[in-house]
Amino acid sequence: MLNFKNISLRRGTRVLFANTSFTLHKGQKVGITGANGVGKSSFFALIRNELHPDAGDFTMPPQLEVAHVAQETPAVDQAAIEYIIDGDQELRKIQQAINTAEQNNDGIKQADLLSKMDIIGGYTATARAARLMNGLGFKQPQEQLSVSSFSGGWRMRLNLAQALMCRSDVLLLDEPTNHLDLDAVIWLQEWLCRYPGTLLLISHDREFLDTITGHIVHIENQVGIIYTGNYTAFEKIRAEKLALQQSSYEKQQREIAHIQSFITRFRAQATKAKQAQSRIKSLQRMELIAQAHVDSPFHFSFPALEKLPNPMLKLENVSIGYGDSNILNNIDLFISPGDQIGLLGPNGAGKSTLIKVLAGELGINAGEIQFADTLKLGYFAQHQLEQLHLDESPLWHLQKINPKATEKELRNFLGGFNFKDDKTFDPIAPFSGGEKARLVLAMLVYQNPNLLLLDEPTNHLDLEMRHALSIALQDYQGAIIIVSHDRHMLRSVTDQLYLVANGTASPFDGDLDDYRLWLNEQKLLANENPCDNNDTPSINKKEQRKLDAERRKKLKPLYDALKKADRTLEKYHQQQKELEGQLADTSLYDAANKARLKQVLQEKSQVDIALEEAEIEWMEISEQLEAKES
Repeated sequence: MLNFKNISLRRGTRVLFANTSFTLHKGQKVGITGANGVGKSSFFALIRNELHPDAGDFTMPPQLEVAHVAQETPAVDQAAIEYIIDGDQELRKIQQAINTAEQNNDGIKQADLLSKMDIIGGYTATARAARLMNGLGFKQPQEQLSVSSFSGGWRMRLNLAQALMCRSDVLLLDEPTNHLDLDAVIWLQEWLCRYPGTLLLISHDREFLDTITGHIVHIENQVGIIYTGNYTAFEKIRAEKLALQQSSYEKQQREIAHIQSFITRFRAQATKAKQAQSRIKSLQRMELIAQAHVDSPFHFSFPALEKLPNPMLKLENVSIGYGDSNILNNIDLFISPGDQIGLLGPNGAGKSTLIKVLAGELGINAGEIQFADTLKLGYFAQHQLEQLHLDESPLWHLQKINPKATEKELRNFLGGFNFKDDKTFDPIAPFSGGEKARLVLAMLVYQNPNLLLLDEPTNHLDLEMRHALSIALQDYQGAIIIVSHDRHMLRSVTDQLYLVANGTASPFDGDLDDYRLWLNEQKLLANENPCDNNDTPSINKKEQRKLDAERRKKLKPLYDALKKADRTLEKYHQQQKELEGQLADTSLYDAANKARLKQVLQEKSQVDIALEEAEIEWMEISEQLEAKES
């Protein structure tokens, strides 16, 4: 479908990739990976005909509808939902043609166009756009707000929704999760898994890539190579290649020993908790992951801590908010050394607000908060990138922290964050968002706090830096409280989850898979219980709880069936990817493995059929729920 034959592409005098050949077929979901600057976005520009190859040929069938996310959003007064519907350009063309036909009193033309409108689903366009907005975190009243009324991050969500609205043959997504919270990431993941067209996805979110993609195009050393399987399967193949180099192999062994030690320590603590079991499963994959990152430019760790007060921080019956309006109430939180807590919750529920209170940037409205005398906070939030001195260098920023340190010491430290040579002395104004985030993290690590508060620390970071941060946090002796939409980071770093929702924060009894199901349940209940209008009599809390219990009871059989269907889908998706990984092994096609090849092909065919049947069952249950809600 998309054919790349001996492609070479330059940016100025710099060669991005050369002699690159592969073919992407209809319906494939492909992850595009590689270090920052290797040409991933230029690869998209080539497909969109914005760039042309310096050598070789790129071809694709004519008339393909290619959708992508616009990088800028016009500050227009158009309603947000209408802006999203604009993504369906064919629909807009038919609507315009209908208006012209009406003005010309051409009844035959109108009838023909109305028939076309029905065929393309034009009469359900508003409902489709509303579902996209809901999935990406917008509330119903926001549908009619003007585009210009939204902030930059929310405008990017509008652009994403507009791209998803397009009934495209090919969808290009470049870091679509950057401006999303965890809830929206989970929703988008499920939407993309059901997308029928060809998907090309650039992402630094490992779990997002693993769940969605069945192929990886990796750009490295000026060559793009396609691999069958998801990102984990690609990592395995790449690790095997790297292990052939003796120096890399030795480095692998040190990294593997470090991670195995961590797993052993964790197993000795608590193997009964569901969250602990989930984390151990995640850590068991980390030997493989470590092998694939032996040549990472990032190598840093937290020094040993001198003081670890216990308790470090305590909240008792605390209420927090802005002014007289409370967002969270009755919070009890007791932080001890070694606690590794992930905060979950819907967008706007108060996760970042709670982090600000813990960081001392926001006071409390009621209750009591106690900080240990020797507590040393390390706080990372996106607004701190804006507080960097743009005219100064990375070295200058560390010298402000410790004027007594030698230049050599600071340069060695910065090298672990890939600030080397002239980069150490360069003003940071032209730095990318990822480089600035790395500098803020370097400053945080250098100060060696004993309590880390991390609010979306992986935004703008590539896969290599995320891996290095994950490794460093696993060996950290202090306490960690983290908000992140990167589920791999949460799985590999945290051993406790707190749910921030419904006006409070409390321990969550489950893992991230349970949280995904909890989100689905909340959406079903929300649809069953829409916001009351002004004419509805008020209901006291006791009656409301009773009504909610009745609704849950009524929905429970279908909800349980949906959870079961979810698990079945996940099982067959995993089996399909494992079999695709086996089929990618060239040794399977040797004459000696003929019987094994036949068996794998037969298993793959059976799993494909089972997956299709499971998807049909999932759709049928979903439709029943929608019917029950209406």
